[in-house]
Amino acid sequence: MASASLVRMGVRGFTTASSVTRDRLALALAPALTPDGTVASPSFFHGFATEPQVLARGLLSLADITATRYFKYTPTTQRDPVLTAHGDRLRAEVFSACNSVYARLDLLGSGLDGGEVAHGTTNVDIGMATRQALASVGRGELFHLDVGRHGLTVATPATAATERPVEMPNRWIPALGNVAELHRGLARAFTLDRAAARALLTSIPATTATGSAGWLTPTAAGFRIAPRRTDRAVHVNGIHRLSGLKRLLPHVTGLTVYGPADGEPGATAFEVELQHARLLLGITKEPWRGFSGEGSLLSALASPEVTEHAALVSALLAFEPVIDVERLRLESGLTTAQVESGLAVLAASGRVGWDIRARAHFHRELLDDPERVTRDNPRVSAARRLVAQRLVERGTEPGEWLVHSGTRTEPATYSVRGADGDARCTCTWQLTGGGDRGPCKHVLAAQIMMKEIR
Repeated sequence: MASASLVRMGVRGFTTASSVTRDRLALALAPALTPDGTVASPSFFHGFATEPQVLARGLLSLADITATRYFKYTPTTQRDPVLTAHGDRLRAEVFSACNSVYARLDLLGSGLDGGEVAHGTTNVDIGMATRQALASVGRGELFHLDVGRHGLTVATPATAATERPVEMPNRWIPALGNVAELHRGLARAFTLDRAAARALLTSIPATTATGSAGWLTPTAAGFRIAPRRTDRAVHVNGIHRLSGLKRLLPHVTGLTVYGPADGEPGATAFEVELQHARLLLGITKEPWRGFSGEGSLLSALASPEVTEHAALVSALLAFEPVIDVERLRLESGLTTAQVESGLAVLAASGRVGWDIRARAHFHRELLDDPERVTRDNPRVSAARRLVAQRLVERGTEPGEWLVHSGTRTEPATYSVRGADGDARCTCTWQLTGGGDRGPCKHVLAAQIMMKEIR
């Protein structure tokens, strides 16, 4: 199996299959991008799991989520997480088939024994034979994990599994960027202890349910779903999308709920505490919305110079589990705002994620594709064209910009008022969507002009 980005580099799949024995698991990897370049036969970890069932069921939960379409339920056969090794932990990430659910399993260094964690990013294949092996792992069973081919114990023909080549979906790249930006705007709402967390997971309806909207509200006894907003409550639309966490129920020691800082309905996240591991699950504002179309990074990507900032920042990254912005500022010579803008471009390329607990970025490396940002964000490209063609000018009212758009036969002029996050436009996109999925091209064009005259 190879990711779409690596396929474009000429890597056409993997040469070995995943293999399993009674107490050993080998996960087949695609070629990896590492600090030393592309490695055809990566080895990320070779050792034992200190909590066998936590790791096994965590990986199975990811497989369940990526194989499920939660909006108009449909099961799929996709089960291929993106794996990043940070030296002190392993991170595996997936999106659901409908793209409305994001999940990340963080296996901490304390959960691994007998080997060193390397650095790099690749795809991990969880095929049916591997899935069956994970499901059979007992709580106290000796469980050896070999993520890579070096030191691989070859399974017998009866237990080996040949996996079909699978590409990482292209929509995962912009989705990774939108997750990072949306989660940056989330704040911790409340934390449930072991008993309350398990009660919440037990109450989640089945994956096939439609799920109703309501306010998840902390109480003295734990939680309740309320029809109206109260203090610290988080709005959840489609709570059935948390059903992928149920497999971890016996191992949950706590659960933290994150919601928009302003308390309004929006994207939400749930972090489950496990022994030596954590699983973060994020969902979009509504079940029909996919992360790939949220447009949360458009304003940060609008200015042309952000590409240069991203190139400088990218050269200084080294698979850090927590990126130090101040270090990047000092070593790059950029301002803090310019470093943040560069990180936004890298996030849009899937190369930077956001750790909601640490309140910091982390590095995952995918193929460097400078054209992807504009290709995946056509509103940014359209806004830059409007500015280049001198179709943006000051209006007659204070703080107003006029953007001349439309077609030759049907020219139109739109009025943009306000600044940055609260800008408003008179176009149909703004009037019908309210900017809920990112600003229109006219607002982006006005924002570019405002930055140029500062």
